[in-house]
Amino acid sequence: MTNSVVDWYEAHANELESRYEDPSLTGLHDWFVDIIPEQPSLCLDIGAGTGRDAAWLASKGNEVVAVEPSAAMSTIGKRLHFHPRIRWESDRLPDLQNILKLNLSFDFILLSAVWMHLAPADRPRAFRKLIGLLKPGGFMAITLRHGPAEPERGIHPVALDEVEKLARSHGAIIERIVNAEDRLGRREVQWSQMVVRLPDDGTGALPLLRHIILNDAKSSTYKLALLRVVARIADSVSGMAWEDEDDHVAIPLGLAALFWVRAFKPLIEADLPQTPKNRGAQGLGFARKGFAALQPVSHLDLRIGVSFSGRTAYALHQALREAADTITRMPAHFMTYPNGGQIMKATRAGRIPASTVVTIDQPYLESFGKLRIPRNIWRALGRFNVWVEPALTAEWVRLMKGYARGQGRNLDDAAIAYAMSWADPARSVADASRRASDLIASGTPVYCVWSGSRLRKDGWDIDHCLPWSAWPCGDLWNLLPARRTINQVQKRDKLPSAAKLEKAQELIQNWWHSAYIIHGNKIISEQFYKEAKATLPSLPASEVPPPLEEVFRGVSWQRLRLKQDQQIPEWI
Repeated sequence: MTNSVVDWYEAHANELESRYEDPSLTGLHDWFVDIIPEQPSLCLDIGAGTGRDAAWLASKGNEVVAVEPSAAMSTIGKRLHFHPRIRWESDRLPDLQNILKLNLSFDFILLSAVWMHLAPADRPRAFRKLIGLLKPGGFMAITLRHGPAEPERGIHPVALDEVEKLARSHGAIIERIVNAEDRLGRREVQWSQMVVRLPDDGTGALPLLRHIILNDAKSSTYKLALLRVVARIADSVSGMAWEDEDDHVAIPLGLAALFWVRAFKPLIEADLPQTPKNRGAQGLGFARKGFAALQPVSHLDLRIGVSFSGRTAYALHQALREAADTITRMPAHFMTYPNGGQIMKATRAGRIPASTVVTIDQPYLESFGKLRIPRNIWRALGRFNVWVEPALTAEWVRLMKGYARGQGRNLDDAAIAYAMSWADPARSVADASRRASDLIASGTPVYCVWSGSRLRKDGWDIDHCLPWSAWPCGDLWNLLPARRTINQVQKRDKLPSAAKLEKAQELIQNWWHSAYIIHGNKIISEQFYKEAKATLPSLPASEVPPPLEEVFRGVSWQRLRLKQDQQIPEWI
């Protein structure tokens, strides 16, 4: 959708408000109402306009992301149809850059009177993006406008067979076609209303992952390791990914190397073979001087935001460089499609000088280069990791046991299970608790973010806003002061509802500002922003700290993602 189209809607927003919000427009959704699942679904309304359709979807109990590129139109929509289950986002087809960064998948996508605004050359790209946003079994409703062109509005001719061909090329099914007259009384305009269904994941990602995990030839565990590393990054630090041309994302190669070292360190310490002849670190290309020198460092300490100095900093830098080299030359190079061609491509940076102080943050990790990943693989690993990882780890264990038998030894199942369990961060609230305790002792007001009551010396806890049981995250932004009875009795392991979180926004931001920005030291302030940018979607990767309003938006998006991916019970 071009700027001129958006400009037209900006100029005519008030006129369109009365037209789109006409009370006589009843039954607009009858043609697709039966395809939306009865349970609350996640819906995407692209070209949401004044919010009429988004409000209808939300009234059915659904969570709705309303996408509208015109600021004037979205302002009207927020005024007329404010609802805690509607989240507005400024974005447009064919790019949808902001929506793609959120790493969300949708049960239902609506494009009402939008397709005609896309130039024919942009439509294949737009359709690829849309299919990639649908969940398996999800539906997309599209309305096609037939009638005279209106050049000032950027309206292009449309055709049913064009959309049908695009659907077939992506393994989608045309579920329904309904012809309709124009509801605004224009005799020269007619509509085709289509429902597109995605029977599987539709992108080929899951069959490809099954092929790599179960059928692809392997002389080591490296391919499985790279898949697990990318899946873990997609799940826990997706904020470090960025768009890399159409249909690809990129992550810092140093980040992949960091997770690689974290994954292999306990396996090597347990003497679990990673190749037919491997024992300990012997024969593993990445386990050289740097890796050996990291022996005193726990793999649990290899996480975003941590700083190292002296010999440890040098050892870490060398270990990451060696791991990045191995990833580039081995699994990224040899992990290919069935008919040939690399799936992931690692690009190394030039020689990176070692330093006496290393802070594990995005600029440092990007200095090693980048790992480019097809979007369908990235989304599938993040979306279906709960199913992919067990199959992946089971195959990894099978390989290690086979290698061990070839060496004349048997492996202990308990030792394997312990070493293969992913090293989640320790559940510590010490820093946040210390900040709250110090502020209360000094007389600075600290409030329960959920009730608004002022906290005293006793009777308060530090609550994980997004529950630890669902998503082990001990980042500072996720640690909030709360009354003990609320934390331990009312909220417990539930996810705050959209309305609950929105109501607490001011108190949450005030806590962040007081605990980490104003009264905190420089180190804890930097830690707060680094963690937020690494783990929360939609935050910019720039050196300038984002406004706290943007951090809160990131928390809201992550809440929505957890609700949809894991169906966590809500605290309402």
